[in-house]
Amino acid sequence: MASKKQVKIKDIVIGGSAPVRVQSMLNTPSGDIEASVSQAKELQTAGCEIIRATVPDMNAVKTIAALKESVNVPIVADIHFDYKMALESLAAGVDKIRINPGNIGSDERVKAVADECKRRGVPIRIGVNSGSVEKEILAKYGAPVPEALVESALYHVGLLEKFDFDDIVISIKSSDVVTTCKAYRLMAEKSDYPLHIGVTEAGTERMGLIKSAMGIGSLLLDGIGDTIRVSLTAPPVKEVYAGFDILKAAGLRKTGVNLVSCPTCGRTKIDLIGLAGKVEEALRGCDKNITVAVMGCIVNGPGEAKEADIGIAGGNGEGLIFRKGEILKKVKEEELFTELLNEIDKL
Repeated sequence: MASKKQVKIKDIVIGGSAPVRVQSMLNTPSGDIEASVSQAKELQTAGCEIIRATVPDMNAVKTIAALKESVNVPIVADIHFDYKMALESLAAGVDKIRINPGNIGSDERVKAVADECKRRGVPIRIGVNSGSVEKEILAKYGAPVPEALVESALYHVGLLEKFDFDDIVISIKSSDVVTTCKAYRLMAEKSDYPLHIGVTEAGTERMGLIKSAMGIGSLLLDGIGDTIRVSLTAPPVKEVYAGFDILKAAGLRKTGVNLVSCPTCGRTKIDLIGLAGKVEEALRGCDKNITVAVMGCIVNGPGEAKEADIGIAGGNGEGLIFRKGEILKKVKEEELFTELLNEIDKL
C-alpha cells in the first residue's frame, strides 16, 4: 500500500519504492542562527535525513539561509498562516514547504506559493492534525475522527491541484494512536501521494516512543509510510535514533548493529543492565551489519544467542566472549566491554 507517486526533496526521493526516510524538527529558537545550525549539524551527524524548522518571521528566514549553507540535509520550512514567509523561505533556498493552503488566505496567495514551488521544483507537505481540522468538517463528523482528518487533507490537496500543483506529501496525525493509524490507512486507500507518518504530541521520551512504535510500526508493517518522525518531548537527536530503531525493528533498514540482550534474571551475576547500555551507546554509530548479543548467563548465552555474530555471556564476576555460538575466551567482568568492542572491530 506504499504510495505510488514519488516526490523529490533536494537529492532525496520519497514515495514508491524509495527507502522510508527519518526526519526531525529543530526545537531551538527560530531566530537563533547559531543554536539552530549547531542542532542541525548534530542531527545530520546522527543520520537525520530531513530537517524541519519553523518560520514565523523574517528572522527565521535568515536561519533557513544559514541552515542551507551549513548542512547537506534537506531543509523544510514550517509555515503557519503567513504566505509571505513561504515565499521568503523559497527565496532563501529551502527544499520543501510545510503548509496548509487553506490557512494562508485567498486563492491568489495559494497560487503564488504553488507557482513559486513549482518553478523551483520544491514540494509541499500538507500537514493536518486533530487540532487543525476545519470547523465545517468538525461539525459534519462531530469530532476529529479519521474520516475528518482525511477529508481535511484532501480539501487542502484540492486547493493545490486547482493550480496544477501535485508535488505533494501528506501527513494526518493525531495524538491518539488508533485514530492516527485508521486515518493513514484510509488515506492510503484514497490517495497515491507520499505519506509522512507519525503520532503527534506523543509525549515524553518513554511514552512517546511507545506510542510512536505502536503507530508508526504498525503502519510500516502494512506498507504505509514514506517518511517518519518520532515526536518526543526530548532532544531531537533522540527522535532520529528512535526512528531508525523503529525502521530496523520493522525490517526496513538492514544496516547497523542489531543488539540483542536478555532481560536478566536471578542467574545474572554481572551488571548486565549497565553493560548493555554502554554497548548500545558505543555501537550507535557503527554501520556494520551485524548482530551483537549481551546475555546474562551461559544458559542464555552461546546457546540461545548462537546466531549472533559476536556476544558475551555473563558469569560470576566474569564472562565469555563467543562468536556464532562458539566460545572464544573467558574474561573478567571489568574487561568485558573493552574485549567485546575489540572483537567487533575485527569483524
